[in-house]
This record gives sequence, C-alpha cells and structure tokens, in this order.
Amino acid sequence: MEEELLYKDFAKYYDLIYNWKDYKSEVDILLNLISKYKKSDGNDLLEVACGTGGHIKYLKEHFDCIGIDINQTMLDVAKESFKDVQFEQGDMINFNLDKKFDVIVCLFSSIGYVKTDENLRKTINSFSRHLKENGVIIIEPWLTKELYKVNLIHLNSYDGQDLKIARMGYSGIDGNISLIEMQYLIAVANNPKIQHFIEKHELRMFEIEDFLKAFQEEKLKAEFIKDGLTGRGLYIATNN
Repeated sequence: MEEELLYKDFAKYYDLIYNWKDYKSEVDILLNLISKYKKSDGNDLLEVACGTGGHIKYLKEHFDCIGIDINQTMLDVAKESFKDVQFEQGDMINFNLDKKFDVIVCLFSSIGYVKTDENLRKTINSFSRHLKENGVIIIEPWLTKELYKVNLIHLNSYDGQDLKIARMGYSGIDGNISLIEMQYLIAVANNPKIQHFIEKHELRMFEIEDFLKAFQEEKLKAEFIKDGLTGRGLYIATNN
C-alpha cells in the first residue's frame, strides 16, 4: 500500500524527472507527418496514453484535442495543467469514446504495455474504429528485441532548490518481454523523511512484422519510419 501511495504522489513529479524530453521538437516532427499523410478535412486529434499532457501542450495549438490514459493520477495532473482540453480515463486496448478523429497518436512507447499479439490487434482495432475516413494513426513503438539492451543501468535526476529526485534503472528480459526496474529517491525541503519506492515495467518487444500484420488485419495502409521522434521509429497508418 505504501508503494501505491508513493506512486500516486509521484505523478506530480513525472514531468520533472522527464525534464530532458523535448516535447515541442517532437510535436514539430508530428505536425510535418500529419500534414503529409492526413487527407481528411477535420481537426480532431486523440492522444492515447497521453500521460500528463506533455505533447498535448503543443498539439492543442493546432488541433481540437482529447487525451485518454489508463492512469487517473496522471490525468489529474493533465487536467490541472490544461483546463481547455478534455481528458478521459481509458484503456488503449478497448476504449470507446463514441467519436471519430482525424488524427490518433500514441507516443513514448506506451504501446509496449499491451504485451500480447492479441492485445496489439485489439488496440489497433480500437484505433481504427475511432479514425475518420482519410485520417492518420501515428504510433511510437517500444524497442525491438534487436535494439533492446539487457543489463543496462541508467540514472536520471532532478535537482531543484526544494526538491531532489534521483532515479536509477536496470533492464532485464524474459523472452520477448523487457523488464525495467526503476528505484526512486525523493527528498523534499523541510521533510526529514526521504521517500523511496520501486516501479516495475513490463513492455513487449514487438517486431515490425507484428505491427504491420495488425494494421493489415484492420485494412489499414501502414509503413514504418526508422528514426521517428526519439530513434525508436514510428508507424504511420491510414485508411484511405
């Protein structure tokens, strides 16, 4: 229970530990791709697994945005930051918003959490059901098994005047599932207790063929762009 409470508290620190992430530059790349592939006339955009809204901050300048995420505490932070954007709790595998969109994006490798071939197919089906005719889907995948580095250690930190965060991570593997353990230390001014908690993430290392097959089953035209936003590539799918 203590770890769960700490994680809920950590949602407000999420953007600090990812202060290195250049959301604006990533959105600039997305805008170019959307301009190239979207043929519909509308301006509705859905971000799946939107987290605290880092991309929506810039996407909302160009689109009427809705964000969904499975984590309510992340959505609470997003709602507080962007009061003019609609946010909904939902699972990417089976969400239903009763609305269709010109653009659907799923970024920061969140798709890896679906873990199985069946769930990947269901997720692509959910995206396809919510896509307007001549719209575009853009997905940033997790790493393939070839690119994933086992036994890798890494350190991220945030060094504020009244708040310090240190995160150390370790990468393991179990078949085609990557196992990421992250341990956090959080120190807050005037609080003598340094908080510590552990996150464990399991993400499927889907291969390119897995995605292309899932798109094909939904009769979507898809291609893989190697570099993408962060070097992990991007899948671009259309229904025109």
